[in-house]
Amino acid sequence: MSVKMLTVSVDEGEQRLDKWFKRRFPHVTQGAVEKMCRTGQIRVDGGRVKASDRIEPGMVIRVPPLPDPNDDRRELPSRITKADAQMIQDAVIFRDEHIIVLNKPAGLPSQGGSGQGNRHVDGLAEALKFGYKDKPKLVHRLDKDTSGVLMLARTDRVARALSEALRHRNARKIYWALVAGVPQPKKGSIKYGLMKAGGRDEKMVCVHPAKMSEHPDAKRAHTDYFVLWFLGTRMSWMALEPVTGRTHQLRAHMAEMGHPILGDGKYGGSGQENMGDGWGGGIGGEMSRKLNLHARQLTIEHPILKTEMTFVAELPDHMDRAFRLLDMKPGDVPADPFEG
Repeated sequence: MSVKMLTVSVDEGEQRLDKWFKRRFPHVTQGAVEKMCRTGQIRVDGGRVKASDRIEPGMVIRVPPLPDPNDDRRELPSRITKADAQMIQDAVIFRDEHIIVLNKPAGLPSQGGSGQGNRHVDGLAEALKFGYKDKPKLVHRLDKDTSGVLMLARTDRVARALSEALRHRNARKIYWALVAGVPQPKKGSIKYGLMKAGGRDEKMVCVHPAKMSEHPDAKRAHTDYFVLWFLGTRMSWMALEPVTGRTHQLRAHMAEMGHPILGDGKYGGSGQENMGDGWGGGIGGEMSRKLNLHARQLTIEHPILKTEMTFVAELPDHMDRAFRLLDMKPGDVPADPFEG
């Protein structure tokens, strides 16, 4: 590709140079745009510029030779396949100079473990550098089989700020789940403590709030829930807000209520008592083959801009099919039923 001289059109209006560049050449990273500005390769009306400078219709932008958009993963470590790099990059729902937000696919672990190799979000984060020297860092996790909003920090400073916000619960997370039966009442809180059951499956067991003193290893846990829609006594579409963030909290709490999440083989087995009509989490058919738990929405203050931001993740394929089958439409329910 040779040097091009491109004129900002009236339709493109007034905007930042880097924003204009990303719209014209989406395969070029933010870091690359900034570097080309610093070295004078990108110029506006013949003058040197910064990536953050504003441009207007009629201005002429010098665009240097750019990399082939089909070869932008050539610097990936050999252990990351092009298919995996494409998968994790396609999962990005927001990114700026400070944070990256993913819609994590169901079945992909957040971090490595026994037998996981490098095929987890942390291991694939090399494909999310987008021109930065270091890979982004996880600041929280989702279970392997839980899909949805997952945030990474692009610098150590931002990682510390986000970790602090999450630790002090200055963030709101809303999950969607399909569960067996219909909880009564249809809005409430679950405050059973959680402790490890022991054994190889790392299962958590619930402890009644009145018995917490008898179990020193138990940790306080609090989940708010709201029934968004229900099918007779058979099944409910739930909004769940984890006020605390314990391992397997939502799955263990819903099972303790007698309403396990569909597809939850760990907490919703066939012996699970159910307040609806006796189902466990494995109810048969397409809907129970995968865990129907999705981190739908995260609201948090941007660590640098200090503005409140809300990120929403579309449903994974298996839950989308279930919603279509049952004619449930995400737009028919409040985004935040716990508000107010």
